[in-house]
Amino acid sequence: MTLNLLPASTADYRRLAKQRLPRALFDYIDGGAYAERTLAANVADFEAIALKQRVMRDVSRRDARISLFGEDWAMPLALAPIGLGGMMARRAETLAARTAEKIGIPFCLSTVSICSLEEVAKAATKPFWFQLYMLKDRGHVRDLLARARAVGVKTLVFTVDLAVMGARYRDMRNGMGGGLSRLGRLRLAADYAAHLPWAYDVGIRGKPHVFGNLASYVPRASTPADFGGWVAAQFDASVTWKDIEELRRWWEGPLVVKGVLSPEDARAAAGAGADAVIVSNHGGRQLDGVSSSIGMTPRVADAVGDRIAVLMDGGVRSGAGILRALALGARAVLIGRPWIWALAGRGERGLSALLKTIKAELDVAMALTAAPTAAAITRDVLDVSETPPGLAQPHLTLAKNGASDGTRTRDLRRDRPTL
Repeated sequence: MTLNLLPASTADYRRLAKQRLPRALFDYIDGGAYAERTLAANVADFEAIALKQRVMRDVSRRDARISLFGEDWAMPLALAPIGLGGMMARRAETLAARTAEKIGIPFCLSTVSICSLEEVAKAATKPFWFQLYMLKDRGHVRDLLARARAVGVKTLVFTVDLAVMGARYRDMRNGMGGGLSRLGRLRLAADYAAHLPWAYDVGIRGKPHVFGNLASYVPRASTPADFGGWVAAQFDASVTWKDIEELRRWWEGPLVVKGVLSPEDARAAAGAGADAVIVSNHGGRQLDGVSSSIGMTPRVADAVGDRIAVLMDGGVRSGAGILRALALGARAVLIGRPWIWALAGRGERGLSALLKTIKAELDVAMALTAAPTAAAITRDVLDVSETPPGLAQPHLTLAKNGASDGTRTRDLRRDRPTL
């Protein structure tokens, strides 16, 4: 047993978050849909991809910086949108935006964040990203876009995999969706009260606990639970690519479509005017049993070629994970659970330390796979002979006659474009 005096890995921050948070809140971040098979596969498929160590190469100068959407990033990493973030740490979204800015990476604010666009803008000095759902009330959508523009947002992330809400059994068991008996409500309240540091710092000092971006649309709501029915009723299951084309007319800046998990949908997003897609299964929180994000990343990259940028999220837990994703066709990755675990467990200093650790891990991985720059991270850094069966598909090979889904296979050894 180690002393565990200081957290080192994302797993350490997860452990700290589990200790600090009331169980219902920890399970809300940590859990996935149904039996959580896709949640587990997101991480396991990453870990199963072997790297190819190379030696006696000049890697004395290493540079992980990239340029994307007119921004310079310190490394190919962004902080993904997290709903209810401000319930896990006091005004968490403002802390995340500020920390990401110091590190030199983008932060994306969720539509259902606790802190509003305006509050986060006051904490940041540079533009952050905004994640949007297509609500049934298009007037609210137009208003949110106007507010985002007003505070300097340039990059819009549009989430498309929430036509309906996935069933998350952990949340149901904890009563997050309601239906608790009187005894159940007492047990839930007792668990919240038992976590005294959280109760004081977040429960009392972290108010107001409302969805800051939506507060004006649901004026009588005073807690996240009060917004639940309204938000669920606003998710629009009728949205199609035509709506993306309309959104493209409303939004002049970079438009990123998040939640793509097939080559067909990636090509449709490109055709609808998206500048990029994020290969994502919503962190395993929507449809259980689908492909892991990293398992689908090379197929999506092959399908769109150089037309649009490909990003991915889901299962990234280290700097070596970033390298694996870039080797399989992503331009950058997003992390969600790791950054909120760090904030919940150790606050702003915890998130800063975690991001510095991830950057250091990426630096080591680049040096020992002989890839001194982000552009040099190609499939050559992977040991293909050790690639697990689930990922060793025709779309990962440099096929002569085209990819397995009928598209032309793109040579992943070529440098990817800068948007």
